[in-house]
Amino acid sequence: MSALAARNTRALTVCLTITVLIAVLAILGMTVGAVTLSIAQVLDGIGGGKNAFIVMQYRAPRVAVSILAGASFGLAGVFLQGALRNPLASPDVVGITKCAGLGAFLAGMLTPPAWAIWSIPSGVVLGAVIGAGLLLVIGRAFGGGIAALALVGVALGMLAQALMQYVMVIFPTRADQSMVWLAGSVYGSSAADVLILSLWLIACLPLILIAASRLDAGGFGDDTLISLGMSPGVLRGGLIVVSVLLCAGAVASVGSMGFLGLLAPHAARLMVGPRARHLVPASALMGALALSAADLAGRLVALPNEIPAGIVAAVIGGPYLIFLLIKETGRHE
Repeated sequence: MSALAARNTRALTVCLTITVLIAVLAILGMTVGAVTLSIAQVLDGIGGGKNAFIVMQYRAPRVAVSILAGASFGLAGVFLQGALRNPLASPDVVGITKCAGLGAFLAGMLTPPAWAIWSIPSGVVLGAVIGAGLLLVIGRAFGGGIAALALVGVALGMLAQALMQYVMVIFPTRADQSMVWLAGSVYGSSAADVLILSLWLIACLPLILIAASRLDAGGFGDDTLISLGMSPGVLRGGLIVVSVLLCAGAVASVGSMGFLGLLAPHAARLMVGPRARHLVPASALMGALALSAADLAGRLVALPNEIPAGIVAAVIGGPYLIFLLIKETGRHE
């Protein structure tokens, strides 16, 4: 067997294994709730049995949103890392998630509660787009280099976080609900949420395929890209735009989930290698697996209460980011 065939076989095996694990977590996730169900009862409910209402109306949408949003974060992370040529980049690290969260936070705080069903998603998209626009414009003003984009993104994230804290001081009585959402949670997901997020991802699919086909080129230096007849700014800007769109859809559905966009591509890269044809699907699957696992863990740890999945992801992702920073520092010494 050739080396290429071996890599393809390995990637296919990894992706199939992750898919099976996602299916297992999905079934387990539908057993947990106010009424504990056995796996047999869940399967019976999926088939239209007596527990069909609980399973299909409440628990299945939650599981489906976890999978779709996790895949979105994983894809957003891999495209952003490719754009910045930095394995430590992710939507939350460079501020895109924070800007999207700020947009949602302001929309939730400054509009009537009855408008939340459309104002918060609109705020998320607007915040993410404005954040990405500022990232590109300010980064270009500092030369447009990879280091400039990364540093500007970190600064924008800190500014967005500071603005959220300021608004909480101004409107303390309306901060509680927004804070729960900003922690990141799939609680209360409905069939409508599944439909909206699915349609968003379908609309983004052509851009995802184009970005995936250009991702390997993003690893080249600017001089190499120019010699190949490609514009570094257009290539990296396009990857960032796709990342922003995916991140905005996920944040609108489940709130601000930290570190998923960092963890999923890293884990996928370790298992299938850096080639885009293997890395992109593996990153999406790893993101789906990670968010599904974080949600299930958050529901089991503090029964009968639950911990938002975003907090579970941050507890795992924070130390992992420190580990990666130490690893990268040691590599360059």
